[in-house]
Amino acid sequence: MQSSLEKLRKFFNLEHRNGYNDTAIIGGLAKMLDYWEGEARADNLSEEIIQAVIQRLQSYEKLSPESRAESLKGLWKRIGDQYPEATQKQTRAPRPHPRPGDRPQPRPVSSPKEPDPKPAETSLATEPFKERPAPPGRAETAPGGKTSATPAALNADLTVLQGVGPRHAQTLGKLGMHTLGDMLYYFPRRYEDYSQLKPIKELFYGQQVTVIGTVQSVHTRSIRGGKTQLVEAILSDGTAALRLSWFNQPWMANRLKKDDAIAVSGKVDQYLGRLVMTNPDFEPVETESLHTNRIVPIYSLTEKVTQKWLRGLMNQVVTHWAPRVTDHLPESVRSTARLLKLDEALLQAHFPDTQNKLQSARKRLAFDEIFFLQMGVLRQKRDWQSVTARIFDVQEEWLDARVKALPFELTGAQQRSVDDILVDLGSGRPMNRLLQGDVGSGKTVVAALAVAIVANAGAQVAVMAPTSILAEQHFRSFSSLLTGENGILPQGAVRLLVGDTPEAEKEAVRAGLQDGSLKVVIGTHALLEDPVQFADLELAVIDEQHRFGVDQRAALRTKGRTPHLLVMTATPIPRSLALTLYGDLDLSIMDEMPAGRQPVATHVLRPQERERAYTLIRSQIKSGQQGFIIYPLIEESDKIDSRAAVDDHETLSKEIFPDLKLGLLHGRMRPDEKEEVMRAFRDREFDILVSTTVVEVGVDVPNATVMLIEGANRFGLAQLHQLRGRVGRGSDQSYCLLIPDHEDAVENERLQAMAESNDGFVLAERDLQQRGPGEFLGTRQSGYASGLRMASLTDAGLIEEARSHAQRLFKEDAKLEKPENALLAEALERFWGDGKGDVS
Repeated sequence: MQSSLEKLRKFFNLEHRNGYNDTAIIGGLAKMLDYWEGEARADNLSEEIIQAVIQRLQSYEKLSPESRAESLKGLWKRIGDQYPEATQKQTRAPRPHPRPGDRPQPRPVSSPKEPDPKPAETSLATEPFKERPAPPGRAETAPGGKTSATPAALNADLTVLQGVGPRHAQTLGKLGMHTLGDMLYYFPRRYEDYSQLKPIKELFYGQQVTVIGTVQSVHTRSIRGGKTQLVEAILSDGTAALRLSWFNQPWMANRLKKDDAIAVSGKVDQYLGRLVMTNPDFEPVETESLHTNRIVPIYSLTEKVTQKWLRGLMNQVVTHWAPRVTDHLPESVRSTARLLKLDEALLQAHFPDTQNKLQSARKRLAFDEIFFLQMGVLRQKRDWQSVTARIFDVQEEWLDARVKALPFELTGAQQRSVDDILVDLGSGRPMNRLLQGDVGSGKTVVAALAVAIVANAGAQVAVMAPTSILAEQHFRSFSSLLTGENGILPQGAVRLLVGDTPEAEKEAVRAGLQDGSLKVVIGTHALLEDPVQFADLELAVIDEQHRFGVDQRAALRTKGRTPHLLVMTATPIPRSLALTLYGDLDLSIMDEMPAGRQPVATHVLRPQERERAYTLIRSQIKSGQQGFIIYPLIEESDKIDSRAAVDDHETLSKEIFPDLKLGLLHGRMRPDEKEEVMRAFRDREFDILVSTTVVEVGVDVPNATVMLIEGANRFGLAQLHQLRGRVGRGSDQSYCLLIPDHEDAVENERLQAMAESNDGFVLAERDLQQRGPGEFLGTRQSGYASGLRMASLTDAGLIEEARSHAQRLFKEDAKLEKPENALLAEALERFWGDGKGDVS
């Protein structure tokens, strides 16, 4: 097994034993990315796996322990699918799932920095590269066999550099740098601004600053009953002193020595009236950097590479080759968007003259990434619309009769979505539509009408859901809407196919699909299995589509010729993300609630007000309603100070609600056990369901009117809103009560936002700003989104601007055949590779 996979196995194993508390590596699992990414590339792991690991680990610390467990297990399964040897049992390797009695492994610690590599042959020549002339008559070739304007030397190995032999080239390869072109795009992770240094005496609370000084003292002490190690250092610059604190990073005491000159970056906090910095970044001060009064780049490193050596190497490459790079962006786009030229942007991104020039450089490079994403999804949309699909003409009288037969009136948003779908189905091109609605907005009814149109014409429909519970729920909903007295299909024409469907019934469903007698099937991943063959699949409906990967959706599409595709999500997605991640899909937004629905009254309570919550729950149940109590943990942990479902279920059953019936639901239960508990709760066999977040998506219990969320500060806004969506699905007033772990978390921004708004789209925008795009990224987007070097998916203004320019250019020259767009076509091919913009 590759060493990089072996390390993942070891750290995931240790993290499992530690209760997913992000302590397998000191400083958090994300710290391992500093060196792991380079090792993974050296091991030739696929880019898909590397990006998946980066995405999961970068967002790991923000997740709840349960979400962390699901994240790591899902990631390990994905790795095992591609590298089966990683999940095979080995006699000496750690197991991905440890057994009782396994001995814990020691926690890895940072190794001391290696000295600067200084090979004997190093010399600073006027030209910093060894001459390697290309063979006569040979030009660099771009994808498609065209001659490229990109300098051929940018594809040269790093050994062309003076002072870089095979050993150093291999080390740099661990950082993802294999060619000179890679070095141009290996951007600093941050900068030290020595041009605007502030003396310590002029600092004030809340500033984000860099200060330089000399370490006066370093010491370590235990706090919180010995559970936490605190390293403290005093930094002085001659004007005043600043206290630096690092929690649970004991190795810092060895890295800092008295009289060391260091540059420290972080936020200025206050403790007992004195200014402090908590867990700041620091770098040893290099005298030459300090005296230049410049903005100095700080690069990510790997073992045996120092900042000084790498910075010098980058300076050679960037100053020599950036001016020789040809700008791929058409002049019309660059001038209209007021962007720097590419050569200037690359120079300023690495070695900026001023903060303004640095921001302009970052904007240009970020614009390129978003622009390429937009061009890719527009190309995919064009390709998808270039094929033909079956036309479904709908008689207005027939549709009106179906709508009038519904037990409720459609909202304006539902009617607009139905109209969108009618246009798609009658266009002769495959529908490729995202139906995006807030929780409870009535997406199922809209989808059911689409299914009715197709099934009424004699064609087949497949509806795929991520879980058996949700699939069964859809089965009941679609059956009631499509069959019976007012339906268009006979009883039994809608069937369910999930993993635990009896084998005899599975055979009957497969036979009906293959001979065309069965028109509508609803299921899970079981629909993707080879034995499932359709006679005439013309519509695929995918619910909670972000939970399915690209390959899974593609597999469902291949079950028909060019079936229409309708994907649904109950996770409101901010506009900036929707434009970027779903630019290839047509979008229908459902932002209205059905008549009679009341907003869920949401309140933030202090931990000592828990009895008030219990009183409200009792009153609701006395009135014939039901309730949820949600926990962030399954069982209590020594590592995490938060309440847990299993432990509190016993207390609640025996002491708080002894006269009521309480059910228990959590992620460690078998799928059939979870479904049985949900069925029992839906059938009112339980008054209260004590659960973790497994109820987050899709579970519909209209009789549930109250939800208490414990440890609410441990959840993101999107997740809290999804949880709240499990109540308020009937006509009665419903309540959501949020109790944080600690008193000081009551003013938590996310919790206050929940109390202020029931609008999922408003909350999604706030969650994007607070926590980044991780909450909204599924398998579909995480790969390329995490690969963005400069662009941020939270920058709505830049996304709108890049999309506008991409659309304008695509309208003028979709195939980029004009001479002025030749360089852009070449760069776009490099960006997407063989993906062709296939993000859906």
